[in-house]
Amino acid sequence: MRVGIIFGGPSREREISFAGGRTVYDNLDKALFEAVPVFADSLGNFILLDWQYIYKGTIRDFYPPVEVLPESEHGLQIYLESMGELSLEEQDRIIAKAGKRLLPHEFRNHFDFAFLALHGPYGEDGSIQGLLEWYHIPYSGSGILPSAIGIDKAAQKEMLRQHGFPTPDYRKVQYADWKNQENRRQLFESLVADLGLPLVLKAPHQGSSIGVSIVKEHNYAQFEQGMDRSFFTKNIYKVTWKALGEEKQVASMKQLVDIREGIGMPVTLEDGTILYHPEELLKHINYTFENTSAEIITLTSVEHEQQVLVEAFINGREFSCIVVQDEAGNPIALPPTEIVKGNEVFDYRSKYLPGLARKITPINLPSEQIQQIRRNCSKLFVDLGFNVYARLDGFITEAGDIFLNDPNTTSGMLPSSFFFHQAAEIGLNPSQFLTYIIRTSVSERLKSGKDTVTLTRLLQQLDKAIKEEQAHRHDKIRVGVIMGGYSSERHISVESGRNIYEKLSSSTEYEPLPIFLTGSNEAHRLYSIPINIMLKDNADDIREKIQHFEQGGKPHPVLQEIIREAEGITRKYTGRSLEEPQRLTYSQLKNLVDAVFIALHGRPGEDGALQQELEKLYIPYNGSGIRSSQITINKYDTNELLAKHGVPVAKHFMAMKEEWLADKEAFFQGIEAAFPYPFIAKPADDGCSSAVKKIKNRAELEAFATLIFREMEELDTDCARTLSLGFKEEFPNKAGFLVETLISRNGAKHFLEITGGLLTRYNPDGTVEYEVFEASEALAEGEVLSLEEKFLAGEGQNITPARYAADPVRRQKISDKVKEDLRRVAQILQIEGYARIDAFVRVLENDEVETIIIEVNSLPGMTPATCIFHQTAINGYKPYDFIDRILRFGIERTKMKAEA
Repeated sequence: MRVGIIFGGPSREREISFAGGRTVYDNLDKALFEAVPVFADSLGNFILLDWQYIYKGTIRDFYPPVEVLPESEHGLQIYLESMGELSLEEQDRIIAKAGKRLLPHEFRNHFDFAFLALHGPYGEDGSIQGLLEWYHIPYSGSGILPSAIGIDKAAQKEMLRQHGFPTPDYRKVQYADWKNQENRRQLFESLVADLGLPLVLKAPHQGSSIGVSIVKEHNYAQFEQGMDRSFFTKNIYKVTWKALGEEKQVASMKQLVDIREGIGMPVTLEDGTILYHPEELLKHINYTFENTSAEIITLTSVEHEQQVLVEAFINGREFSCIVVQDEAGNPIALPPTEIVKGNEVFDYRSKYLPGLARKITPINLPSEQIQQIRRNCSKLFVDLGFNVYARLDGFITEAGDIFLNDPNTTSGMLPSSFFFHQAAEIGLNPSQFLTYIIRTSVSERLKSGKDTVTLTRLLQQLDKAIKEEQAHRHDKIRVGVIMGGYSSERHISVESGRNIYEKLSSSTEYEPLPIFLTGSNEAHRLYSIPINIMLKDNADDIREKIQHFEQGGKPHPVLQEIIREAEGITRKYTGRSLEEPQRLTYSQLKNLVDAVFIALHGRPGEDGALQQELEKLYIPYNGSGIRSSQITINKYDTNELLAKHGVPVAKHFMAMKEEWLADKEAFFQGIEAAFPYPFIAKPADDGCSSAVKKIKNRAELEAFATLIFREMEELDTDCARTLSLGFKEEFPNKAGFLVETLISRNGAKHFLEITGGLLTRYNPDGTVEYEVFEASEALAEGEVLSLEEKFLAGEGQNITPARYAADPVRRQKISDKVKEDLRRVAQILQIEGYARIDAFVRVLENDEVETIIIEVNSLPGMTPATCIFHQTAINGYKPYDFIDRILRFGIERTKMKAEA
């Protein structure tokens, strides 16, 4: 069956839709479906997307294409709508660089079924559903009417009351009333009098996380700011703006035009003028405050809300529950997940970045209360006429009152989302759950009485294919995917491991088995884990679950009940039941798998220790061998070896704890004498972005040393503040750290940070051949690239291929030189399998190139958004193809060693 995945769209949640579309594209079972990527741009054009663009980190990495972008003095990123009023011909020229324009009447020529991964207005509101029904295309999820209800928070409130569900008291504030500045304070006072504090402010037609604020105190300024956020308007005050200075003004502009957390572009001024480009807006603000007497500029998004929903605050525990249908159409509420947040609002970042909020499944309550939540969710699913699946959010108070709010007809489809998290509790992996969604959706569309012959045939063909696939499941290569570990990058490792698992589980060749590694450098502890534990929120949650079973704990009784209810679904799509975690020795691992994929980062994994254990038993694995891994894990040793071979590296020095303890002042003075501020400080033997800091002064150097040399587990809060550590940012504890000069332009014509991937294969004579990919240009929001920017969807921007020069011929010539430099580094370090090399590139006047190596990762991050997949796509490898080649190299290497 050809499945058109429709993703992207015009909404403020388009980046999550883009990442979700990629998840669906990668996880559709290749034995059953042909995935067809259909990207909807922000003007509503449908594009049959060239597949390699799916693996870009964000939409703005490829669309609009770099070559059509207007000059931006401050490097401000834009979406298509910031290019102004484009003619149809101009749009066609832009579309042609990313794929082929698809008109709705052409859909049938390209796909049999539409999988909707769109979010927010136009995607969840019945618009796309109506379009597809008109053109006789079956689609996933709910129909037109329930979708229209699911997007309108104000209408939902009325319907909740009509169906007897308690809902917090609320008021609606119209935009026309809000524009009247004189009445605002009075409005605030009346809302506080009617609803009490805190107040919850919501944009009623956005996805659940967008335009939401909580006003906790009797603070009018906070209220006004929150209302503006929900209406998507913004006041810029002259005094505040002028005090920022140019650098902070540009940073403020980036935040202002962010469609997720700002108001987005285009914006209208009070006189009705529309400004499309952020540079245009920046110039307008500066000109107005320099040349007029205006003290305030009011900006309004062209897509602003017409009303804001103001609700009374519910003091309770927040949960989210996915409801699905069995084959008879009856609702089954999956186990509700509790959301434990680091801040008051479960906002966009908390929802989609791992580790920022904890998801506990099922919510930690007495069984009867959990079952009551499930009953209420199932009832609301039926009462609102939802189909196939939905996500219902709510709160439960200390008194046991349940408030359901914000029913959604779709859910985020990132690997860490509720959608897959809860389905795993009944034993479905993402690939199987997507098959279930498609099959149930076709069955649901059949009930409409439209296209009954076509849809019946489609359903019969799919059922036959599902049965055949179950029969051949045991013919596959078994791969143990090892994830977790105990480094500060253990959560990213889990993201990488899950991604590898998911790519393999949807393939026709491999049967993956998730393996979690914990313990210590002295003793690794391996566990085979079931899918529901693998999809827990992060590495710490997985470890906690394993400990629960090791200490004699049993599955939660509510989970056992749900598994019984969903037995028909689980049996049809998996043919097996969930098991408990099992402790494994390396010898037992050998009996379970034909090969291993190491998805660990830092120690263990990249240091050769795990490789030693696997080689003893001739278990094939991915990545470099023991000796190479032992060198590349240590950035100091890597620098020393490369420098010995004449490869440019930063000037470097190991700062040791014993010297710091002996005489702190001498320690700091010694570093300062050799390295002028600013310089880079980082652990020598940890993952690539862990605790990498640009040190600008003595206070930061003292803070860095205090944290990295600390005796306690806890971080000193003053030091953490001095280094501007992010929320939940971890900091390793080491006996030494690496100091490096800050690599700068140094008179070069062009200067950029790049990250380049490579792949190896064996030649017929047994020698290793290196395929070096086009490097990505890495753009950091802060002083150094963060973990999130490197690995998480929608978080960083990587431009692939790197922009060494504007002229394509010159660019390629420079790129070839850089690739040759990276190949030489790989040969010196005897890298095998694959790797990622980070470097700075100076392009000099005569196009001479200097490539300064920063670090080498022998097991680079393999999260869905990592830029190595952008690079492999240029060479024609989809992520699965790349992973397949990595595994086959490891299998061939082990075979050669065994024969030798």
